[in-house]
Amino acid sequence: MPNFCAAPNCTRKSTQSDLAFFRFPRDPARCQKWVENCRRADLEDKTPDQLNKHYRLCAKHFETSMICRTSPYRTVLRDNAIPTIFDLTSHLNNPHSRHRKRIKELSEDEIRTLKQKKIEETCEQEQETNSSAQNPSAEAGSQQDGNVLPLTLEEKENKEYLKSLFEILILMGKQNIPLDGHEADEIPEGLFAPDNFQALLECRINSGEEVLRKRFETTAVNTLFCSKAQQRQMLEICESCIREETLREVRDSHFFSIITDDVVDIAGEEHLPVLVRFVDEAHNLREEFVGFLPYEADAEILAVKFHTTITEKWGLNMEYCRGQAYIVSSGFSSKMKVVASRLLEKYPQAVYTLCSSCALNAWLAKSVPVIGVSVALGTIEEVCSFFHRSPQLLLELDNVISVLFQNSEERGKELKEICHSQWTGRHDAFEILVDLLQALVLCLDGINSDSNIRWNNYIAGRAFVLCSAVTDFDFIVTIVVLKNVLSFTRAFGKNLQGQTSDVFFAASSLTAVLHSLNEVMENIEVYHEFWFEEATNLATKLDIQMKLPGKFRRAQQGNLESQLTSESYYKDALSVPTVEHIIQELKDIFSEQHLKALKCLSLVPSVMGQLKFNTSEEHHADMYRSDLPNPDTLSAELHCWRIKWKHRGKDIELPSTIYEALHLPDIKFFPNVYALLKVLCILPVMKVENERYENGRKRLKAYLRNTLTDQRSSNLALLNINFDIKHDLDLMVDTYIKLYTNKPELPTNNSETIENT
Repeated sequence: MPNFCAAPNCTRKSTQSDLAFFRFPRDPARCQKWVENCRRADLEDKTPDQLNKHYRLCAKHFETSMICRTSPYRTVLRDNAIPTIFDLTSHLNNPHSRHRKRIKELSEDEIRTLKQKKIEETCEQEQETNSSAQNPSAEAGSQQDGNVLPLTLEEKENKEYLKSLFEILILMGKQNIPLDGHEADEIPEGLFAPDNFQALLECRINSGEEVLRKRFETTAVNTLFCSKAQQRQMLEICESCIREETLREVRDSHFFSIITDDVVDIAGEEHLPVLVRFVDEAHNLREEFVGFLPYEADAEILAVKFHTTITEKWGLNMEYCRGQAYIVSSGFSSKMKVVASRLLEKYPQAVYTLCSSCALNAWLAKSVPVIGVSVALGTIEEVCSFFHRSPQLLLELDNVISVLFQNSEERGKELKEICHSQWTGRHDAFEILVDLLQALVLCLDGINSDSNIRWNNYIAGRAFVLCSAVTDFDFIVTIVVLKNVLSFTRAFGKNLQGQTSDVFFAASSLTAVLHSLNEVMENIEVYHEFWFEEATNLATKLDIQMKLPGKFRRAQQGNLESQLTSESYYKDALSVPTVEHIIQELKDIFSEQHLKALKCLSLVPSVMGQLKFNTSEEHHADMYRSDLPNPDTLSAELHCWRIKWKHRGKDIELPSTIYEALHLPDIKFFPNVYALLKVLCILPVMKVENERYENGRKRLKAYLRNTLTDQRSSNLALLNINFDIKHDLDLMVDTYIKLYTNKPELPTNNSETIENT
């Protein structure tokens, strides 16, 4: 949503200019002066809060001395700044034009008052000039305190030089060009090959950039033009400035949610990608990537660093956090649960929820604290990735499926389509795997057979390893048990990723799901017997030997009294802990607060209609009472909201999503409803209705997919993923000078050199 300048005869807007735009101050006295100087009669009856929220003035209307950059990442006004530069005459050239920003015509008395004020100001300035002439030391002090001294020629050249360096770094980030070039062992001895940054620097010098050429010509031959340390410092500033643009919007929207994605490897170190959800000024729910957080093995240390980074480094107020969700692979979930618990202790309204981008069953399976489950999930992902390496491998699998499903062509066709997608994240992934297992085994076995010469050694070797993994009896039992246990949560999880009404009614069905799982737990002997029988039948069909895991067999070799069977072993080691964990995990993730929040979805008119407009949002909305602008009028407002939709015209459809409700033209007439919908919208469990605003996660996945592990950089990643965010080069340069140097940095001697040719 662009910002438009409120000044008369000014047509600037934020999307067409790099100028800063400033809100009207909330202070009544200062705000009144701004309005008076604007000379717009239509602004006089508006309150300071209204002006602050809806109107802006661009930097062109302020004296240069009124603008400063005391904040490292933002252009700000001085506390006493008043706009004084306005064009109040150009509209007279076209008196018949209709201008929305009408200039107020002043009366003779108002003109006399303005003239008198101007005379007084002039006299004050003359007095200050005389006093400063008599006391030059006082003048010097005032210059240091208020006015900015003009830059010297050397300082100007240094700023232009630094600006060129920042331009190169931003280009490399946006285009995903790694800083380093050739590996050292790739370069013949005695030959110098610059890294990518130095090469781009040379290219700009050779293409005639005078600022860089002048600096280069005055530099010693055997020196590094821009040191690695300087590159790292500048990249940190680029990252901070780009992130701050997003965080500024988050702060303006007040409420937000925190989401982390799966742990990733960046240049040999594990990092957590962090995203924020918020509703922007245009009422769009957005999910944006804001950076990587170094992963810690100790859960308590991770929780402290997570909180410190968000609050102190990124400047977000966690009091406004209304949701948190963590998408992690098996092995990391228990640690992230500790992080969630610590945040909930400090911020009870930061509800711990599922993330809409992850199927409930996939999330539950990853969180099961059983080694066999973690191994099985890793094997499934590897098998899926293996067949997606090339179209030929998928075609080979299609051919095997066609042969096996000759008598059920519809199911065979459906399985082929599923295999061409990322099916491991589906709600019914384990049902699909059980149906596909025979085809996978036959296909992998055929690829690694000695007589097959169509595949290279690497493909054949991988096929042999994967075939051995999926034909292990432990794997068979694990996927069958997961398939049966998660069948109780499949429909519930699918509804959570459905329409708003599906999510609302899913919250009511949780009790039934937990009741079914508790019944399974009470009769686990009977249920496990059926599950184990299914697993042994599948193993027999695939000619797989039924046996206990090797580690357990070795431990039992010396125990002659042990009567433990395979069935009882898997009951105690797999079925019981899996069912117990899933029951507890559902209770944790769907807490009383979370369910109350989901009950508030009856505010959405289509849900209200399905309930025959007999809803009770006020009781459930108590948890968000402090977030409402007018909590005392909530009851009356909800009544009006119901009446509005109950007695709508026949041709008016009920909005079916929060997104549609937030974009209603009269939504601002229901301020409490509007506030509640905004908070509900940012809960991680809610789907992002408009895919245009889910760019953060998609671009993150693309960056990780397209970038080699050892070439990844947390700084460059942020620039690449947020390539469309505006950046202020002057701000970056000023921040660098302020933080790292007050004079031009001299290049340092280094073995990596640029030859001065």
